[in-house]
Amino acid sequence: MRTIGSLFSGVGGLDLAVEDVFDAHTVWQVECDPSARTVLAKRFGVPIYHDVTAVDWSTVEPVDILAGGFPCQDVSAAGLRKGLADGTRSGLWSYFAEAIDVLRPQYVVIENVKGLLSAKATDDRRAMAVVIGDLADLGYDAKWKVLPASAAGAPHRRDRVFILAQPSDPHSA
Repeated sequence: MRTIGSLFSGVGGLDLAVEDVFDAHTVWQVECDPSARTVLAKRFGVPIYHDVTAVDWSTVEPVDILAGGFPCQDVSAAGLRKGLADGTRSGLWSYFAEAIDVLRPQYVVIENVKGLLSAKATDDRRAMAVVIGDLADLGYDAKWKVLPASAAGAPHRRDRVFILAQPSDPHSA
């Protein structure tokens, strides 16, 4: 069975979906919110790292799938649109990229708000271009799709961006 490592886990909704789609199980999570960690501990019962900025990825159990939804506040249309700059919550994307680089999973599943497509990053590029560009720089090809929450049965639209990335060279993972 495939294994999953989860970043920015929240209460584990994305983790449960990835487990179902990939017939996999979650082996560790990273979540800073104490209330969410309580839910994760009861729901999954796996190690939970508290601070994504402090994890030494070389000491973490390798996984087949790395999944997560990095913070959206700075790319959301409802936020301040500060992009992926250092010091912003959405700028924590760089730690997701670092985890990919060290762990080299077979699959990366990323979820974020639709604003990722239009928000500026730290330069002339859009935030989505930075994420896709970083994945390419790490040797990953990516496909993405916007899906409304209503596609999964929610009573509202709330569009989300889902990115699936795999190594360009399948022998490099």
